Amino acid sequence: YYTSIPGSCNFETQDQEWTTVCGLTQDPTDEFDWDISNSAVTGQMGPDADHTPGKGQHFLYVNSSGQKEGNRARIITTKLFPASLGVCSVRFWFWMFASRQTGVLKVYTAGEHGMDILMWSSSRNEENKW
Repeated sequence: YYTSIPGSCNFETQDQEWTTVCGLTQDPTDEFDWDISNSAVTGQMGPDADHTPGKGQHFLYVNSSGQKEGNRARIITTKLFPASLGVCSVRFWFWMFASRQTGVLKVYTAGEHGMDILMWSSSRNEENKW
């Protein structure tokens, strides 16, 4: 559900409702999708808990084990945020650890003419933590 910050979501929703509740959508042009889960489902391949100890247990994940190099899984915000100069910020937690199949996590913003502008990327996390 949403918190008091616009665009914020903690993924403590029922099953696949997270896309609607969190204002996100799966990109129909990518090769595979993000899913909501918890540590009981991802088991050895994922984190022990989400980044909010004691408060929640769900997070989004992609299973990269069955994918080919270059395959993409993208989620897109359904709400448009106005352009700003140093006012808008994106804050999220991520866990990328212990898999040879782990690719690159990238954050883009849509430019004025619909062109994707890379804002941030990470290819791995050296530690088993968020």
